[in-house]
Amino acid sequence: MKNFALIFLFVIYSLHCSFAQMSNADVLFTVDNEPVYVDEFKRVYKKNLDLVKDETQKDIDNYLELFINYKLKLKEAHLLGLHETSKYKKEFASYRRQLAKNYLTDIEVTEALINEAYDRTVNEIRASHILIRVPENAPTKDTIAAYNKLLKARNEILAGEDFEVVARRYSEDPTAQENGGDLGFFGGFGMVYDFEDAAYNTAVGDVSNPFRTKFGFHIVKKTDMRKSSGKLSVAHIMIANKKEEDSLKQDPEDRINDIHKKLMQGETFETLAKQFSEDKASAKKGGLLNKFGKGQLSSSAFEDAAFGLKEKGDISQPINSDFGWHIIKLIDKHPVASFEEMKSQLESRIKRGSRSKIITSAFKNKLKEKYDLKINKESVDYFNSILNENFYERSWEIPKDLDSLGTLTRLGKNTLTYGDFAKYLLRSQRKSNSKKPFMDLVRDMQDEFLGDQVLRYYEDNLEEENEEFKIIVEEYRDGLLLFDLMESEVWNAAKKDSVGLQEYFAKNSDNYILPTRIIATVASSNNENVIKKVGKYFEKGWDEDKIKKAVNKKGKLDVIFTTGTMERGHQALPNDVEFKKGVSPVYKHNDGFVVVKVDGIEESRTQSFEEAKGKLNGDFQAQVEIDWLSSLRDKFQVSINSGALQRVKNEINNE
Repeated sequence: MKNFALIFLFVIYSLHCSFAQMSNADVLFTVDNEPVYVDEFKRVYKKNLDLVKDETQKDIDNYLELFINYKLKLKEAHLLGLHETSKYKKEFASYRRQLAKNYLTDIEVTEALINEAYDRTVNEIRASHILIRVPENAPTKDTIAAYNKLLKARNEILAGEDFEVVARRYSEDPTAQENGGDLGFFGGFGMVYDFEDAAYNTAVGDVSNPFRTKFGFHIVKKTDMRKSSGKLSVAHIMIANKKEEDSLKQDPEDRINDIHKKLMQGETFETLAKQFSEDKASAKKGGLLNKFGKGQLSSSAFEDAAFGLKEKGDISQPINSDFGWHIIKLIDKHPVASFEEMKSQLESRIKRGSRSKIITSAFKNKLKEKYDLKINKESVDYFNSILNENFYERSWEIPKDLDSLGTLTRLGKNTLTYGDFAKYLLRSQRKSNSKKPFMDLVRDMQDEFLGDQVLRYYEDNLEEENEEFKIIVEEYRDGLLLFDLMESEVWNAAKKDSVGLQEYFAKNSDNYILPTRIIATVASSNNENVIKKVGKYFEKGWDEDKIKKAVNKKGKLDVIFTTGTMERGHQALPNDVEFKKGVSPVYKHNDGFVVVKVDGIEESRTQSFEEAKGKLNGDFQAQVEIDWLSSLRDKFQVSINSGALQRVKNEINNE
């Protein structure tokens, strides 16, 4: 697929208009009697004015010529049928689908979710939970049993029993026996959204009602809330807690204290981490860990010590965790960014994650209201009567006597039939232990079906629904056409015409002249005395390596050399340097000093065909386009309305 940005740049370059304004506005010009309107030209001129760097293109007459060229190209593309090729249709359809995604969203709901996510990034909560695991397709009786079990646990807590005790008794979270259900602090995106939302919407000290996530049913107790401390970058040196099978005799605490003494004596943290840290993953990086926030590590002792460090470079006393002994060095602090800084990142995460379903659902519901769908009330009873247990075994088939032409609802210009919905049911059937009553199933499936249909209908008719989308799509459609046209009629044509290229070079060889150049070595330094020495070494015939050894001592780089074939104006050369063999005087150049050793001179000459080929190809291609545009001017009749053009000039110049 072609690069979309390239297509848009090509559109701007080609001075493409947004779309034809078919109104009663004045006709500015015609191409074979096909009108182009004043409104269209003015819109394009104003739109591209700030993008045009060539001042001559801002002249209305010059711009009009370019605009006419654009229209001629577009006319030729359609005449050649480029818009009918499968390649063009496939690429355009792909782009349209990609662009449409940006318009199939509920902006208000998206903004609300972004604001919510930022608030939950700034404000962290601490919560405990009790989990009863239930598969997503569990039988109804299992779902009810899990729900009732959590109600019982909640009632025991509300009656005064400690949450931790109840969590250890009921929770099927394997960590509950250790932590009593305590999840520590977390913020937005720290948990699955359903859990996060329930926890944030529960008051501190309260216990929620049972709610469901993909893991099962939960109750949650919010125990604390605080402002986020941001994140830290730290490095650490770790000595693991001693195990019976360890061969090292030294006690871990003694060993970490010895390392700490070395740090206090001035040895570098990174070196000691590489030498002694038993966290192998971070040791090779000088102890550096990925940045983290409070509640993200499985050691509160480590977190507390890390967040207790005040300044970059501060080093902690040895501290003990469940993993061993640590010394921590603060590398950097990362406070929570501002809303504006985080907005784009938050929006991207929302659209990639489960929150996107909320946006899509809200948008579908708005479309249902917009199109005022009226469902055939008899349809629920009808489909309830034709479904059977096979649906939950993925073996249900559409009855042969289905009333396939029965009307389910009307959607804009379309009619959705019983047959359409039956096919949707056929595709959607799945094995499940949780068997809804068919009446409920039909209602739910109709809701899903209609949501998908309104979204598809809206997308198919986006040009009529959204003016901005229409403009952008038209720009791309015509830009893609012009790209294909230029590729076939100019770029590839120029590449293939080797004879024409040779003839063009022969006629225009005076345009391919190499200026006088020198083969030279330029020595540069900020120290004038050093450059004077280099000049003397040049005079003695010393080579570059020998001079470097003589001048650049004790690891200090005092001189840099530039060697090659150079013309006047080269960055390394002073403007007034004399092009003659030998060693130049010292010049002041670009806030430094240079001396030039000229080994040879190449006099100005005409380039060979091979030498000129790079620039020559571009020039020849430009000439091919000029000749081709001239042929289009002969092929199509262009008539300009001089009165309308003058009015355009007056309006634009008076604005």
